[in-house]
Amino acid sequence: MLYEEFSDFYEVARKRHIIFFYMGYFSQPVVAAISETIRARLDTAGAAGPTRRRIFSSFVEMSQNIMHYSSDTLTPDDAAEHQMRRGSFCIGMKDDSFFLLCANPVDSLNVERIRSRLDPLHTMTMEEIKLAYKKALREETPADSKGAGLGFLTMARDASEPLEFEFVPDEHQPQSTVFCIKAII
Repeated sequence: MLYEEFSDFYEVARKRHIIFFYMGYFSQPVVAAISETIRARLDTAGAAGPTRRRIFSSFVEMSQNIMHYSSDTLTPDDAAEHQMRRGSFCIGMKDDSFFLLCANPVDSLNVERIRSRLDPLHTMTMEEIKLAYKKALREETPADSKGAGLGFLTMARDASEPLEFEFVPDEHQPQSTVFCIKAII
């Protein structure tokens, strides 16, 4: 039975060309360890230097989003240096591209604010995204942001297609919504 469970999971990962998957609590030490693993896996997958940089950049942004905004936390909000929040992340290959997929619970009250930051990116050209990124660098950090407000712009700038995202009500936590985002590089 134990091997059968593992085998089922392994087959799904193999069929979907998953080269890395993690589900659990993210912290700075966990992100550092994942970073080392991703670098090694991308080397063995034959990813070119610029592709590796864009993948790694998007991974950092996705993991930062989990550590700053996941509503499932093991640490108090004021422990900014030592955050431990739940989420999941994977990297896979499809045809000649890599995809990064991330999911974590967020407070349902924040869904529209997140959506309002992502929706405009679907209609922007790459040049407009780059200009918005440069503009955001010069502005003050938004009041509702725990970073510089550049995460989604960074992912959109690094992606070869528009970011995909979805919000799904969390059936186990009514006040939470699962936020999923995908970048193709």
